[in-house]
Amino acid sequence: MEILVPIALFGMIAAIVIVPRYFRSLERQKMAETLRAAIERGQPLPQEMIDAMSTNVRSPSLPPSPQRDLRTGIVWLGVALGLVTLGLVVGFEEPDASVWFLGFAAFPGFIGLAFVILGLINKPKS
Repeated sequence: MEILVPIALFGMIAAIVIVPRYFRSLERQKMAETLRAAIERGQPLPQEMIDAMSTNVRSPSLPPSPQRDLRTGIVWLGVALGLVTLGLVVGFEEPDASVWFLGFAAFPGFIGLAFVILGLINKPKS
């Protein structure tokens, strides 16, 4: 019974990541089939259809900017603070467990700190 909680936790994380991607893939497949059928029949493609196909397409990688680095660093620091808080809360019930959470929080914390430092060091080119 104790193994179900971690399995459920990781299952939910996987579902949150995988399920939306799966449904987006199905939607894109249906859109591509509709476009293929319209092209085979020689029908003109409506501008709305072309716009819908081109949305949610990732642009080429943008060059790093100080503002982007700061935002990324703040998000990583937020993740670290969340892990620290979780460790402190769990520490009330099981004091030895809080040390593990604090150790895990160090990884996103240092990554966030590095991004914040990069954002502060790299000045925008004017």
